[in-house]
Amino acid sequence: MKIISYILSSIFAIVFYLFLIIFHPLQWLGLKIFGYKGHKFVVDYMNWFLTKSLLILGTSVTVRNKQKLPENTTLIFVSNHQGMFDIPPIIWAFRKYHPKFVSKIELGKGIPSISFNLRHGGAALIDRKDAKQAISTLASFAKKINKNNWSAVIFPEGTRSRNGQPKSFATNGLKVLAKYNKEGYIVPLTINNSWKVFRYGKFPLGIFSPIKITTHQPIKIDSLPFDELIAQTEKVIKEHIK
Repeated sequence: MKIISYILSSIFAIVFYLFLIIFHPLQWLGLKIFGYKGHKFVVDYMNWFLTKSLLILGTSVTVRNKQKLPENTTLIFVSNHQGMFDIPPIIWAFRKYHPKFVSKIELGKGIPSISFNLRHGGAALIDRKDAKQAISTLASFAKKINKNNWSAVIFPEGTRSRNGQPKSFATNGLKVLAKYNKEGYIVPLTINNSWKVFRYGKFPLGIFSPIKITTHQPIKIDSLPFDELIAQTEKVIKEHIK
């Protein structure tokens, strides 16, 4: 099985990075010619291609959403975090809601397509070593998504789980987002199996492990005290991790 993984991983790496290289200038053109809408269109479809490229590894991605998500308001998608392949299907599946990520500042440089999107697509790039910068950036980001009726995606664990076991949620970032979006909703998401893509490390990649993302009942931010809101969100996410 591992021999097959080496072969498929090599093919996947070529295809995946080829998409990143192709979509980098397309993002630039979309932004320069058509502005935000043009850039977003390119980013949405880039993430469709990145998600589908996982099929090379025999890895399908299913996003199960049986919820009626509120419209014309801010949604804060809160999720456990298992790997880099959590992100493309979230962007594609919830593209209608303009999801913007809270990301570490290091990712804003050096990665074709991804860094460009983080810098120009509305993400919050925070320096985890500089609390003042992180809080200030998050506050500006929270106000921006509120003004534009965009949505935020945040992984409160901070770093990805390497074995699928959830980590404790850090609440400071989420507290800032909630503070400026009290009329919005938290949408809990549970991600399963994406950690298995990196079960052997960066190479070869794990194969034949379907990734599943499940959407849970939205919770109005001002319907509960913050501590109860977070506790309920964390509980529903973690109890669905398999």
